[in-house]
Amino acid sequence: MSYAIVGFGKIGQALARAFARKNIDVTVASRRPPEVLAPQARAIGPTVVAKSLRDALEADTIILAVPFGEHREVAKALPSWEGKTVIDATNAFPVPELDGLPSSAFVAKAFTGAKLVKGFNHLVAATLAADPIVEGGHRVVFLSSDDEDAVAPVAALAKQLGFAPVKLGKLNEGGSLVHARGRTWGQLIFQDLFKKDQ
Repeated sequence: MSYAIVGFGKIGQALARAFARKNIDVTVASRRPPEVLAPQARAIGPTVVAKSLRDALEADTIILAVPFGEHREVAKALPSWEGKTVIDATNAFPVPELDGLPSSAFVAKAFTGAKLVKGFNHLVAATLAADPIVEGGHRVVFLSSDDEDAVAPVAALAKQLGFAPVKLGKLNEGGSLVHARGRTWGQLIFQDLFKKDQ
């Protein structure tokens, strides 16, 4: 399984640190050319490699860490997203008019053919960048998707990175707890929770 993080701001870099901590290879890309990102990527760790957006999108699993309004630009970079998993780590706030859909369901429409999972979006960057294993517990990440099969490999990745995945079900059901509605954050946004080892 190959991974890429698209967007190399605070959240993208925080996620890159999580990969580097576990020596898992990950490609990073943004609108900026890879040579601009390379020094920061190298500083995070040897398993973090900056590439062009086109090259990064060859990965099986793509973590979307761009500002919400830029997701369509990323989606246009591939004619089809068939066979790809997109992890939506974006947050829309305040939420624009999205035809009554949760923001991730709206994002999913742009990535035709992809399996979309909402995840890694509810923590601030500094918390996401910190070691998720604390005093015998693992920091929780919430996952939701309208595609049941898509969640299992993302949960496996979260565990590999040291997090405790908690599945919330469909985007408009449990997933609404990690979405903003209008000018109100979902109840689980910014909740820094831990799960003891089972």
